[in-house]
Amino acid sequence: MISPAGVPMRIAVAVKQVPETRAVRFDEATGTVVRDGVESIVNPLDLYAVETAVRLCAECGGESVAFSMGPAKAGEALREALSMGIDQAVLMSDRVFAGSDTWATAYVLAEAIRRHGPFDLIVCGERATDGDTGQVGPEVAASLEWPVVTYVNHIEAAENGFVRLTRRVETGTERLLVKTPALMTVVKETGEPRLPTLRGKQRARAAQIPTLSQRELALDTAKLGLGGSPTRVAKVFRPKVTRECERLQVRDEPAVDAASARFAEFLAERNLLP
Repeated sequence: MISPAGVPMRIAVAVKQVPETRAVRFDEATGTVVRDGVESIVNPLDLYAVETAVRLCAECGGESVAFSMGPAKAGEALREALSMGIDQAVLMSDRVFAGSDTWATAYVLAEAIRRHGPFDLIVCGERATDGDTGQVGPEVAASLEWPVVTYVNHIEAAENGFVRLTRRVETGTERLLVKTPALMTVVKETGEPRLPTLRGKQRARAAQIPTLSQRELALDTAKLGLGGSPTRVAKVFRPKVTRECERLQVRDEPAVDAASARFAEFLAERNLLP
């Protein structure tokens, strides 16, 4: 359980619409994800961020706002977040955003969150299933100059301007007390995402989701799109897995002895025998 906070929290959630996992394809010329004509879904790992924000607001009081950058179709992902209990949603959509890498995407998200702030907490999924980098959350925190905690797997309490939580690390878990405002990326152990209710779906369908452009956010175009992205996908290709092997067919007793001798010789050649 999460301890009730002394003051209600405002929580921002980053949500991304991604191609259905089995349909992820890349444009080999630009190195960007192909989205046209591909079924899209909410990034599955972002649903855990949505669940975390909804649960925190329910138990501590406050308000949650989901943010997403993408084409107009990305509004569908925001409506799903609304149907799960998120209070408000904001879409950032503009042609100049197309082709943005993680740093340019984080810049847009950070400025939109700053504009709609103040917030006590930003919650992101661990990573997106299309790019699979896990960079956007920490980069948003860097843009805002906020502390960041990654791989959060349990929130123990949120009160008096602090969040007590644990995070997953290679050697086990770390227990931290984090002063807000802060950003966290969460993993699946934080809690199974709830299913939308009928009332939630009706509210999401009727909701007016504001769409903000580059001009409305007063963003620097030099930091947007392919031209403003400091990283590039140099090449997209499918690796060819080939192995040179030696096959020994054993059909009788003498062949067993020969195969055993050859196997021992193979191991000895590679210094694999004691």
